[in-house]
Amino acid sequence: MNKNYFIAICVVMLFCSGAAAQVHKGESAVAYNIPFHLTGHNNIVISAVINNTDTVNLMLHTASSDITLTKEGLAKTKTINITGTVDSIKSWGGSTNSSGYSTGNRLQLAGQHWDKVTIWEDELSGQQTDGKIGLNFFDKKILVFDFDKNQLTVKNELPRKITGYQKLRLRVANDNLFIKLICKAGDEAFENEFLIHSGYGGILLFDDATVQNYRLDKKIRITGRKQLKDAYGNVLTTVNGILPHLNMGKVSVKNVPVGFFTGAIGRQQMSVLGGGLLKKFNFVLDKERQNLYIRPNHFYNAPFPAT
Repeated sequence: MNKNYFIAICVVMLFCSGAAAQVHKGESAVAYNIPFHLTGHNNIVISAVINNTDTVNLMLHTASSDITLTKEGLAKTKTINITGTVDSIKSWGGSTNSSGYSTGNRLQLAGQHWDKVTIWEDELSGQQTDGKIGLNFFDKKILVFDFDKNQLTVKNELPRKITGYQKLRLRVANDNLFIKLICKAGDEAFENEFLIHSGYGGILLFDDATVQNYRLDKKIRITGRKQLKDAYGNVLTTVNGILPHLNMGKVSVKNVPVGFFTGAIGRQQMSVLGGGLLKKFNFVLDKERQNLYIRPNHFYNAPFPAT
């Protein structure tokens, strides 16, 4: 992974420069289950053990690769030692920051273990978590997210009942997953690409160019404004509104809360699909991250929260 890659998005995330963490998977089962719980902020949280000693709660982050722990999370541990620092890391808020790191750690998760893991220091993570874990720990594995069972299944083959799911094409860039969806506002429908981002607890966030090109601020009902912080505490203000229709293949979602930035045009360079929408579907990621399979779950018909 290129850790100098910069993504300007309104979420708690970090890409560090330098050598990527060396991850060596231990005993590998044909399939194994990882229980998780969904927070009130729509973040997926799993429990892990570091160095056979320290138990941490990690937010599963589809738009990240490695493990990061907040300063507060690190302070709770007994075995993780910060041994180096990397400077000139940019966050979506535009500031340049530094991050400490710890090498040579062991990660244990659901009966599996990974050695020689690098852990990065971060400022913030999702509520009720000590840090984040990315998808590179499940490389070349099929991931089945089941929000009805609160369970992630890691396996080698697609589920037999995959025919009950809607298949959507993905694009992968710099280890990030992108999906194209059809948005309808006013009398106009347009295709827009979104970064799939489980670390973002919101629903949809539009990039600046899309907001300008389709004049979304004039075509959707505005419901309010709020502030978001990146991993280093930088603040940006978003405008909230309601998108009348969103089509995910043949699945239609109505009255979708959306956000977009005001102020520095060009800062928000990509649109984001967050946990508030992901949780409405049980979904499957294939090995190559080329396809996403979705099926509505018990959250699907529940109304979105007021914005």
